[in-house]
Amino acid sequence: MKATTVASPDVVVAAIQPQAGIPMALKLIFTGFMAVLVPVYLHNYGPTHFLYFCDTTLLLTLVSIWTEHSLPVSMAAVGILIPQFFWCVDFLCGLLGFHLTGLTSYMFDSHRSLFLRGLSLFHGWLPFLLVYLVLRLGYDRRALKAWTALAWLLCVIAFLFLPPAGATLPDPKLPLNVNLVFGFDDAHPQKWMPQGLYVVVWMLALFLLAYAPTHLMLKKILPDPVGKGRLMKPTQ
Repeated sequence: MKATTVASPDVVVAAIQPQAGIPMALKLIFTGFMAVLVPVYLHNYGPTHFLYFCDTTLLLTLVSIWTEHSLPVSMAAVGILIPQFFWCVDFLCGLLGFHLTGLTSYMFDSHRSLFLRGLSLFHGWLPFLLVYLVLRLGYDRRALKAWTALAWLLCVIAFLFLPPAGATLPDPKLPLNVNLVFGFDDAHPQKWMPQGLYVVVWMLALFLLAYAPTHLMLKKILPDPVGKGRLMKPTQ
C-alpha cells in the first residue's frame, strides 16, 4: 500500500491507496466467463437463479473488477468465503460417493448437462479470486452491513416468493429453496421448527457464523480503502 500525506496548518490528511489496479487480462478473462455464464444461466435456470448468494457475488465481483471500487468485492468476500468452503467440502464428499448436506446435489443431477455443471465449478475458484481482489483493492469496512442487508433481503424474497424445497416444477432445473431458506435438502423442507422461525434463525446463523467472522478476519489483516482522507492530528 502507498501512503501519502497532505499537510495543512491544522491537520494532516492520510490517504491510503492500492498499489496497483486490476490487470486488464484478468478483467477480460472474468468478463468473458460472465458473458458465457449469464446467458446460459438465464436460458436454463431463469432470472431468479441470480438471487442465489453465489451468483449475486459474481455480479458484485464484475462491478469491482471494472470500477476498482473495493466495496462490491468486499461484500462478496464477506458473503461467501466461508460458505464456499463448505460447498467445496460437500462437492468433494459427493465425488467420493458420500452424501453430506445435499448442498451440491445439483452438480450430480443428470438433467443438467456437463457443460452447465462445469460452469458451476466457479464455486471452487471464486473464493481465491476474491481474496486476490481484496488484497489489491483493500477491504471496505462497510461490507459487513451492506452484505448482511442484501443477503437478508435475498432470503426474504426467496422465502416469500420463490418455490420451496420439494416443490414440483415444470423444469427440474428451475431454482427452488434458493439460499437454503427451507433447509439443506432441496427435496424436502426442514421439519426442525416452523418455517418462518427457521428463516430468521438461518439469517442470524449466517451473520454470526459466516459474515461476522470473515469481516473480523479481513478487517484485521487488510487496509481500509475508505480510510483515505481521514483527518489525523499532526505529530509534534
